[in-house]
Amino acid sequence: MSERERYPLSWPSDWKRTAPGHRRRAQFGKDTTRRSVSGEVLYNGKVQLSIADAFDRIEYELERFGVNTETVIVSTNLKLTMRGIPAGNQGEPSDPGVAVYWSRKGKAQCMAIDAYTRVADNLAAVAATLSAMRAIERHGGAQILERAFLGFAQLPERSGVNWREVLRFTGPVTPANIDAVQERFRELAKQLHPDKSSGDQEAMIELNAARVAALAELSH
Repeated sequence: MSERERYPLSWPSDWKRTAPGHRRRAQFGKDTTRRSVSGEVLYNGKVQLSIADAFDRIEYELERFGVNTETVIVSTNLKLTMRGIPAGNQGEPSDPGVAVYWSRKGKAQCMAIDAYTRVADNLAAVAATLSAMRAIERHGGAQILERAFLGFAQLPERSGVNWREVLRFTGPVTPANIDAVQERFRELAKQLHPDKSSGDQEAMIELNAARVAALAELSH
């Protein structure tokens, strides 16, 4: 991954970009709740997530997957601090996209997000996606997790396709919550699983990746 640069943004060439006008504000934040010694809530609030906080979240999630974080490359259009992470005192660049590169089990992998207007929120979205993938593993979906990682390693997002289209939430049909996503995933998995006569391995990998993306977006 030595050809990847931390600055400026090294976006994977085969990943779809979000049009600037379609980027949105995110709800990521840092809890600032304060409690008394007895546990009584004195102050309950949330502040905007910083670059450093979002970067720490990514490192935390990748460490849980056994990734050596010293080899992780976080690429953005922000100049770097002495620590080697994007500096948060520069204002937002015109392109707030982020790309994270790492190696897992000897395979080079990446995840790139530019759906939000702030670099910190795009970094947090990567961390949230990784967290959703860990949830799959915790609930006994180790094989599903490996297929999802295979998708990040080998199958870039197909042009014009997002998780709503893959899970067939199109037109007026919108997933109301995570349960709706899980139910639709199970329905489609019964058709696409490679063990079925009608199965399609590539479509199943894409379906798994779509589920991860949906859980990440709907869980915050």
